[in-house]
Amino acid sequence: MAVSRAFYEQPNRRGLVIGILPCVKDNPKTPKKNYPNRWVEIPIFTHLPLSGPEGGELLSRNHINVLTSQVIIALAGGEGTLSEVKLAVTYKRPVVAYVDSPADIPGLPNGIPIYQQIGAVQRFVRVKLTSRPGST
Repeated sequence: MAVSRAFYEQPNRRGLVIGILPCVKDNPKTPKKNYPNRWVEIPIFTHLPLSGPEGGELLSRNHINVLTSQVIIALAGGEGTLSEVKLAVTYKRPVVAYVDSPADIPGLPNGIPIYQQIGAVQRFVRVKLTSRPGST
């Protein structure tokens, strides 16, 4: 929710806030409680109920979050964040942690770059986007 709000409130932003929504277990027509948050402008409803500690399972929306991203920026978080970082590694997506220390994402895999300054994160993203095949 914090990321959605922060992006939504950016002046002169380019883009919209998209939310990939998990559903209630055993009821794919109903999104989980508190989804979407109020800053989501394009909700994408799924039949995928799993999240948090189950975020790496096949029935988790985290696969969509990672596979549709060109670069993953991980913020401080728990099991859901960790599962997305691990999926990024599995799917060979560039991933960086914007945290003060590895302890901000318990279990963070070795080799994930950690930056405390937004400028360093921006440089990481620019490099990864311009080094992709077919980019100009």
